[in-house]
Amino acid sequence: MPGSRSRRVIPLLPQARLAATKESEPRFRSPPPLSLYVHIPWCVQKCPYCDFNSHSLQVASTTMPAAIPESDYLAALVADLESALPLVWGRRIDSVFFGGGTPSLLSGAGLDQLLAALRSRLPFLPGAEITLEANPGTVEAARFAAFRDAGINRLSLGIQSFNPQHLKALGRIHDDHEARRAITIAASHFDNFNLDLMYGLPGQTLAEALADLDAALAFSPPHLSCYQLTIEANTAFAARPPALPEDDLCADMQDAIEARLAAAGYLHYETSAFARPGRQCQHNLNYWHFGDYLGIGAGAHGKLTLHDRVLRQMRWKGPEQYLAQVAAGMPVQEEFAVAAADLPFEFMLNALRLIQGFDAPLFESRTALSLLSIEGKLRQAEQEGLIERRRQRIAPSEHGRRFLNRLLVSFLADAG
Repeated sequence: MPGSRSRRVIPLLPQARLAATKESEPRFRSPPPLSLYVHIPWCVQKCPYCDFNSHSLQVASTTMPAAIPESDYLAALVADLESALPLVWGRRIDSVFFGGGTPSLLSGAGLDQLLAALRSRLPFLPGAEITLEANPGTVEAARFAAFRDAGINRLSLGIQSFNPQHLKALGRIHDDHEARRAITIAASHFDNFNLDLMYGLPGQTLAEALADLDAALAFSPPHLSCYQLTIEANTAFAARPPALPEDDLCADMQDAIEARLAAAGYLHYETSAFARPGRQCQHNLNYWHFGDYLGIGAGAHGKLTLHDRVLRQMRWKGPEQYLAQVAAGMPVQEEFAVAAADLPFEFMLNALRLIQGFDAPLFESRTALSLLSIEGKLRQAEQEGLIERRRQRIAPSEHGRRFLNRLLVSFLADAG
C-alpha cells in the first residue's frame, strides 16, 4: 500500500565520502559584497620602485600606445567581463576601482563608454563609489571634467612628494608645481579624493617628510594614504638599491605623521590609510573585510565566493597576450580554489590591516568557519606568552600593532 514502505534516499556519494566532504569544504550561506577592479596597464614611464603590472608607453605623449588602440583594449575589457558573468549572476557591484598603470591616460569619451558598458551588464549599487587613479603628470582640467561626467566620483592622485629632489629620485614624471596644480583641479571637480604620499625616501629627513604632509594638508583632502617606500623584487630599485633612511628614522617619520594627522582630525582606520569621518575608501575596505572582487584587465586579480569555495583568479599579464586570450575566450591565466584550511590565514592577512580589528561574525561569514575553529591556536599563543611579551614591548605604537598583526598571521599559518 502507498506509504507502507519507508523510502530510502541513495546518496550520490558514499556516506563516508559525504562526511569527509562536509568537513573539508566550506558552505557559504550568502556571498559577501562584490567590487569590480579594472586594470589599465600603461604608464608614461615605469617608476623604479613599482612592481605593479604596468608597461611604459616609451613615448613623450600621454596617448595610448598605437600598437593597441584604446578602443581595442576597452572592447577586450567588456568581453572579459561578459565571460565572467556566470560567476556573479544576481550580484550587484558595490564599488569600482580603475587602477594601473595610469588610468587617467584614458580619454573621457572612452571611459564614459566603458562605464556605460559595465553598468549595462552588472547592476551598480546606487551611489556606488567609483574611483580612478591619476598621475599628476597626466592631468588636464578638461579630462578631469570628462571623468566626472562619465561617472567617476572619487579620484586618487599619486603625489608621493612635493619635494622636486625626491620626485626626481622616485622617477616621477611630475614636479611639485604640477602636483599642486593637479590637486587644485581635482578638488574643483571631485568632493571625494585621495592623495598618495610616501616617506622613507632616498635621503629624506624627518622635517622633509612632515613638510610633504603639511603641503598635502593645505588642500584639506578627504583621504590620505601615507606609506613607507619599500624595495620590491623585480624593480629597478631592487637592481640598483638607493640609500634609504635608517629604520629608526622611518619609524620616527611614521609616528610623527600619525600624530599630525590625528591632530588634524583624520581617522587612522587602516595601516596606511587616513580619512575624514565618513570618507574611508569603500573599495579598499571591502578588500580588508575579505569581501569579493572581480578583476578584469591585463594581470588583474580577483576573489569570488561561490556556494562551496572561494575562487581566486588572475588574468593574463601582457597587454598583447591578454587581448589575444580574451579574443580566444580564455582571459583567465590562473584559477584555483582556496583550501578551507587556508581561509583563516587569508582572512587575517586582510582584516588585521584594520586598526580596529574585526568582529567574530565577519570571520564566520567570510570563511564559513567558526572562530572557535582557530581558538586552540590562539589559546596556545596566549599560553606561551607569545603575544603578551610582544604586546608589552611594542603594542602602544602603530609599529607594534603592525608587528602583532604579522605575528598572529604567521602563527596561524605555522600552526595550520
